[in-house]
Amino acid sequence: MMRSVALKPQDVVILLKIIALGNKEWMNNQLARELEISPAEISCSLERCKIAKLIDNTKKTVNVLSFQDFMIHGLKYVYPPIPGAIVRGMPTAFSAEPIKSKISQGLDSYVWPSKDGTQRGQAIEPLYRTVPNACSKDKELYELLVIADTLRIGRVRELEIAIEELKRRFDYYAQQ
Repeated sequence: MMRSVALKPQDVVILLKIIALGNKEWMNNQLARELEISPAEISCSLERCKIAKLIDNTKKTVNVLSFQDFMIHGLKYVYPPIPGAIVRGMPTAFSAEPIKSKISQGLDSYVWPSKDGTQRGQAIEPLYRTVPNACSKDKELYELLVIADTLRIGRVRELEIAIEELKRRFDYYAQQ
């Protein structure tokens, strides 16, 4: 019988956090604290990612090429964004850096709903509910999740920029 695995949105967040940490040593409890995800869920997530071959057998190093392929070609189909009402929140997708400065901003503005938000825009649910809090403390993670949201909702030009940024950052991680 074939063993099946269904990835969860927080798996993407956790892998992006590992990439954001670069070559720094980390422990599951640290990821749990910084992402506000339970240690048990971190452990389960890393096991799912191992089965999906998105992380190595030690569960410490992201398989960059596989994860990059998933991000570029699968993310928008597995976790499609559903833009909601205009709300105050934390800018995301091509409404935030590193994408925003590379495009001419149209009327579309996207945010993760947040009471502490600084911008108004169409609501997009983050991949995991604690993402806005975690990103407010980690600029690198924030930029990676902005890229991820651009891959989920962007049009051709935004996608090209997001893919270029993603590849650059993943290449840097792989070379460390």
